[in-house]
Amino acid sequence: MKRISIYENGIYLVFEINDENEPRLLHLSALPFDEKTLTSRTGTTGFKLVELQVSGIDRAGERHGNKYIVTAPGYRMKFKAFSDTNNSLGRKLEITCIDEPTGLETVSHMQFYTGVCAVRCWTTVFNGGSEVHTLEYVSSFALTGIEKEGLLSQDEKLKIGVCHNSWQRELQWQFYTLPQVGLGMAQPLDYQHSSKVMGVTNVGNWSAKEYIPMGYLENTETSSALFWQIENNGSWHWEISDQEGHLYLQLSGPSEIESHWSKELAPGESFTSVPCAVCAVRGGDGLPCFDTAVGEMTKYRRIIRRKNYDNKRLAVIFNDYMNCLWGDPTAEKEFPLIDAAADIGCEYFCIDAGWYSDGIWWDWVGEWQESRKRFPNGLKEVTDYIRKKGMIPGVWLEIEVMGIKCPLADKLPDDWFFLRHGKRVFDRSRYQLDFRNPEVRAHCDGVIDRLVGDYGVGYIKMDYNIEPGIGTEHDSDSFGDGLLEHERAYIAWLDGVFARHPGLIIENCSSGGLRMDYAMLSRYSIQSTSDQDDYRKYCTIAANSPSALCPEQSAIWSYPMNTDRSPEGSREEVVFNMVNAMLLRIHQSGHMGYLEEDSKTLVREALEVYRRIRGDIKNALPFWSLGLSNFSDEWVSLGLRTDVRAYLAVWRRDGKNNCCTLPVEFLKNRDVKISCIYPSFSSDAFAFNKAAGTVSVRLENPFSARLFMLEY
Repeated sequence: MKRISIYENGIYLVFEINDENEPRLLHLSALPFDEKTLTSRTGTTGFKLVELQVSGIDRAGERHGNKYIVTAPGYRMKFKAFSDTNNSLGRKLEITCIDEPTGLETVSHMQFYTGVCAVRCWTTVFNGGSEVHTLEYVSSFALTGIEKEGLLSQDEKLKIGVCHNSWQRELQWQFYTLPQVGLGMAQPLDYQHSSKVMGVTNVGNWSAKEYIPMGYLENTETSSALFWQIENNGSWHWEISDQEGHLYLQLSGPSEIESHWSKELAPGESFTSVPCAVCAVRGGDGLPCFDTAVGEMTKYRRIIRRKNYDNKRLAVIFNDYMNCLWGDPTAEKEFPLIDAAADIGCEYFCIDAGWYSDGIWWDWVGEWQESRKRFPNGLKEVTDYIRKKGMIPGVWLEIEVMGIKCPLADKLPDDWFFLRHGKRVFDRSRYQLDFRNPEVRAHCDGVIDRLVGDYGVGYIKMDYNIEPGIGTEHDSDSFGDGLLEHERAYIAWLDGVFARHPGLIIENCSSGGLRMDYAMLSRYSIQSTSDQDDYRKYCTIAANSPSALCPEQSAIWSYPMNTDRSPEGSREEVVFNMVNAMLLRIHQSGHMGYLEEDSKTLVREALEVYRRIRGDIKNALPFWSLGLSNFSDEWVSLGLRTDVRAYLAVWRRDGKNNCCTLPVEFLKNRDVKISCIYPSFSSDAFAFNKAAGTVSVRLENPFSARLFMLEY
């Protein structure tokens, strides 16, 4: 038996090659390895480094149900090679395994990033045999023993975090104990088995339509945690369950059982699984485990992201859609909005949906030619006017679809589109284009190049409002195989767009935040977070958004309206709207031209403050003094911290309590200067409590918000 122990960037790893030459991953944690925590009667049998299921091979063992354990030939893989090198990113481990009967080889990749408690993992499968083999499941990351540390029972100490997601209800975290997900067993036996899986899955092209592709596991006894994300813009799966007296965590892309994916691998061919990232952290320095974990993942996300000017500048964008034109633009409507957006200090102006159609546009999209009825003198007149007013013009696109009434649709061959059972796949009166087809990519390249070249477009809101389901049968081994290869082709196409137009900003939008994943966000610089049109609810989505994406990528609508309420109510409404976005990315909207001058002044003031602090936002790490937010919370907060200052957004919704105490324990016993930096009219009381490490805030009015700065 051989052990390999590694400590890198705060993460402890232990590998084992046993006497049967079988590879094991015994440990990956922010805590050191303790041999005594291996309590299974079968030793390290269940600590597989990789799980691989191939058609036609018997799965050994018992009572595994649909769990991805004792996979075949995964259970019989033998160790072949170990590589430990360094590259420009940091340390890189590669562990090669082989199954001699099939000739299948796997390479488990682990890429570290210098100074960050995170590791990126993926698996490559190579067919070195003489027969075709069909892959049904490939793990990107597999770790057994996630409950090992501590003396308490796993039911008492483990907390699983799932980020639920939905249209207009994005980013809703819930935390569960093992009994709450059906895995409770107060003192597990060393041979515990069950057929129960705590699985979180996405199927289809909306990668975040029910869950954000990430998760969290905390050991509350030892104050240690794992935080992970799966970096795929389609189907994915993660699961927690038990085997051989321990609990395991596995992350993967699509699979046959969950998402109709299988892949035929001919001799000499290889397949690479989707990547994922895992952070291993300990709580401390006045921060809860969750805040620390998100901080490390934020650092990692910034490293893997495409380098771009937008995430350095954090430009203010005006978009004419939300609580404004609602997808019905005309030149006549746009000119006063452009004037108003320039007047308040916006830097980009995006013409949203409808610019390409004379009337109802939903099922006509696909040609992307300007409507002369809406723009009698041409769209360029409007984009030129935007530039004249000192802003960069943008437009809305939904490039991946074609409406069923689009004149092109009936002229094109079926291989331009997703197909199932011999029929074109469509949803909500749109066909899904297949980006594996080079003619599709050429068509889309032509649209982008024309908009940039002919109209001077510097911003594209790239929307996506359909769900084409499990995939396509055309030129694929399975529906899921067609979907995965399409998604990878789309990402490659996107890379080509940015290579040709490096200054172009493209916003990732999918009915709001329904494709919030880091396959997309490692390319796109900015992400739409929601179509929520009630600013009082939006603060919850805004506050939670840095858990899923970098603050500088989190686009938040701000749409102050001229209301029938009292002047005081209207004033607080404007402030609440602006605070929603001021620690993230401002997507300004609303009928700016109709706002009263006092309200416009408050918007201008907010944008001036934002320009002063946005240099900190792009480097800051998030924290949650009141914890993550629910829509029912009376008080909501979001903080961003740097080495020398912190910002704290505080919202009060309805309720009788006008005072709130917000823990900022990482500032306990430090000299801190606190100030309200927005709005300037605020006379509400606030104070920093040095000995307690808290901030006290009193907001007299319901549905009011303030932005504070703490300097230390």
